[in-house]
Amino acid sequence: MRNRTVLVSGAGIAGTTLAYWLAWHGFRPTVVERGLWQRTSGSSVDVHGQALQVANRMGVLDRLRATGTGVTGMRFVDGYGRGSGRINLRALARSAGGHDIEVPRSTLAAILQNASAPHAEFVVGDTIAALAQDEHGVDVTFEHGRTRRFDLVVGADGLHSTVRRLAFGPDSVHVRHLGLYFATVPFEGPADYGREVMMHNTPGRVVALQPSADGPIAFFAFRHETLPDFNHRDVEQHRLLLAGAFSRGAWRTPELLARAQASEDLYFDAVSRVQLPTWSSGRIALVGDAASCVSLFGDAPSLAMAGAFALAEELAATPDDHRAALRRYEARHRRLADPRQRGVEQASHLLVPATWAGIRARNAASRLWPAAVAATWLGSRLTAGPLPPPMPMPPRATRSAGAATPS
Repeated sequence: MRNRTVLVSGAGIAGTTLAYWLAWHGFRPTVVERGLWQRTSGSSVDVHGQALQVANRMGVLDRLRATGTGVTGMRFVDGYGRGSGRINLRALARSAGGHDIEVPRSTLAAILQNASAPHAEFVVGDTIAALAQDEHGVDVTFEHGRTRRFDLVVGADGLHSTVRRLAFGPDSVHVRHLGLYFATVPFEGPADYGREVMMHNTPGRVVALQPSADGPIAFFAFRHETLPDFNHRDVEQHRLLLAGAFSRGAWRTPELLARAQASEDLYFDAVSRVQLPTWSSGRIALVGDAASCVSLFGDAPSLAMAGAFALAEELAATPDDHRAALRRYEARHRRLADPRQRGVEQASHLLVPATWAGIRARNAASRLWPAAVAATWLGSRLTAGPLPPPMPMPPRATRSAGAATPS
């Protein structure tokens, strides 16, 4: 049986979900991850739709529910902290019949890593330096010097994907900056707002505090044209950019900015969209943000989980024909990912209006959102169906690539 050893680059949400399901289907996954520690910053994310089904089949749904943020609303405030609009997220969820779970991104990643760790080889503190594929496999040279051969390689390494750059070309071809930069940092002081997200806008800027099971998270975003010398790994550059964008902020901006400047756990990046004509090249494929990033918007974590599950399932359906499997995976998952990509710019203008008039219009319209958004939410999920039962990992000796997935 061919195509059984799979290297997955990236131990994030897409990579760990993929590793779990590859092992479930009898493949032998290896996950390589550059990072040596789990970041605690990062916005909370929704797990919904097909991702909920994937989480339930993995047996982690109860853990996600137990660590949910319990956010009940989003309140817009002026420079003095006075309310200027509110969205009742709990009423929205009730009216739409939703079962979404909001969790900190880092918590979701940790739960998925724990689920996949017993079933895959993890190589931490290294990354891919070169890829050379032929008809029968891929020779992978790692940054620390050794070379290994795999049947398939999958890039699940996010917006700044090494696999995408090596196999599909430079980021300048496939990554489009959407005019926003954003940052998150853990906030150790009191939030004082219960279970509501508090958001303060000025033209082209937003500062927010959002509840989290592990403590509040401070969030910043600002509009800016592409910075040609931007380095997503340069924390000192990130601190300077934040200071320049928010030096004159009102509400709690000075307090939150001071926390960001002092923290070693600051996350900062550009809001970008990744678009490629194809997600595979021979024996190399992409999944999650590496394939179709709509960073900050567009349900990226839920899309990553659904895409990883689909990729593993299609590879298992024809383990001796990876090309057909990768074509089916892409056709199947683009039906979910493409509509999210088309809506990303509208979402960015709702989060960070560019003018005072836009801010006032957004705040005034917020009282109408529950009914309107609920209708859209419900329509997008009518085909999801009830949650299937969990699917425990079969004994290793009984699994084989190509085994049918229980329905």
